[in-house]
Amino acid sequence: MIETFIGFNKCILAMKAPWKIWMGLLVSVNMILPWFFWGNLEAIVVLVGIMVSMCIMLTLYAKYEFVRLLGLGHFPWLFTVPWLFMQLDKTSGAFYYWLLAVIILNGISLVIDAVDVIRYGLGERTPIITTI
Repeated sequence: MIETFIGFNKCILAMKAPWKIWMGLLVSVNMILPWFFWGNLEAIVVLVGIMVSMCIMLTLYAKYEFVRLLGLGHFPWLFTVPWLFMQLDKTSGAFYYWLLAVIILNGISLVIDAVDVIRYGLGERTPIITTI
């Protein structure tokens, strides 16, 4: 399993600069910033969601390599993003802005993922990046 994790991360590091920045933003809002809001249920849900997403993506990566199907890994966000949106009016300050960033970035990511999964379904199954 550790080889899969390393290979997956090597592929992410091999991505072109704009995608690395995008991945850095997603990691920041979903894996790093929630720790600053740990006392809130929303932060725990975001962290659990990203862990579930990572498990899905690593499983897919182990079987299919770095293909567009990895977009399915963000499936939990289909439920998390609307729920977080409903929590916005109960928040304020830095917590509000973090939650808004999670909603916006994960929402955009869901659109990108949907396009990728559709493209995979239409036959684009060659790995986007191969293990280094």
